[in-house]
Amino acid sequence: MIKKMLELLRLLRPLQWLKNLFVLAPLFFSNNLLNAERLLPSLYAFAAFCLVSSSIYCFNDIYDRESDRQHPRKQNRPIAAGTVSVGMGYTAMSACLVLAVVIVVSGGLGVACLVGVAGYFVVNVAYCVRLKQYAIIDVFLISLGFVVRVLMGGLAAGIVVSEWLVLMTFLLALFLAFAKRKDDYRIFEQTGIMPRKSMVGYNAQFIDLSVTIAATVTIVCYVMYTMSDSVVERMGSRYLYLTSIWVIAGLLRHLQNMLVFQRSGSPTKALVKDHFIQLCIAGWIASFAAIIYF
Repeated sequence: MIKKMLELLRLLRPLQWLKNLFVLAPLFFSNNLLNAERLLPSLYAFAAFCLVSSSIYCFNDIYDRESDRQHPRKQNRPIAAGTVSVGMGYTAMSACLVLAVVIVVSGGLGVACLVGVAGYFVVNVAYCVRLKQYAIIDVFLISLGFVVRVLMGGLAAGIVVSEWLVLMTFLLALFLAFAKRKDDYRIFEQTGIMPRKSMVGYNAQFIDLSVTIAATVTIVCYVMYTMSDSVVERMGSRYLYLTSIWVIAGLLRHLQNMLVFQRSGSPTKALVKDHFIQLCIAGWIASFAAIIYF
């Protein structure tokens, strides 16, 4: 029984809930992270996105179970491995989706947030069924998913999300998505098995160039953000540009992992296992918080 529950939990991919911390980004960047009145609804939105994203993972693993069994790593996923039945997978998916809706409604997040969660679910189901088969469209939809998280966090907390935050979120997610495609393409080269149909639209040179472009534009955008007159005035400091050091170091480390060490798989696992990236994130948070909060 315990083993079955652990497999069911693994199906929900709780480690991937780290991605939903983007919901809290509007709070952090607007100096409202310590504002209890805005923090609570943001936490409701975070919980709702954790559940709706888990429901998508359940659907994805059910839909892709046959192809996952041919993948060197995905074959160990609970549905593909047969440790969780398809019926149980659908039950978990439905339960997560219903709980997400309950949290949005009971938390008083409003109709806009409810529509956002529902739209996120529908678009991602379409992504799992068809849209992820198309190169470029697949990584753009992943990136837009992170933008939706940020916008929903702003809606929940009653904070207007700046164009800078939307743009930086999209670019960073695009960089990470293209880096993930590098890992998929490497598996294709080594095994001859195509991890996803969209790989017919990618090759090593295109992916490397796309990652480089995305990283470069992300850095430029972040530096421009920290030196923007409106941001300097709102934050009350002209020293935000110093935090760029951590951003540049983190992006370079991810590029190093991709091009040198050939480990550009899940960004979430890199966040958990890579001490250098952890240091960059901790340093960025600490320096940014010190500048705007103290």
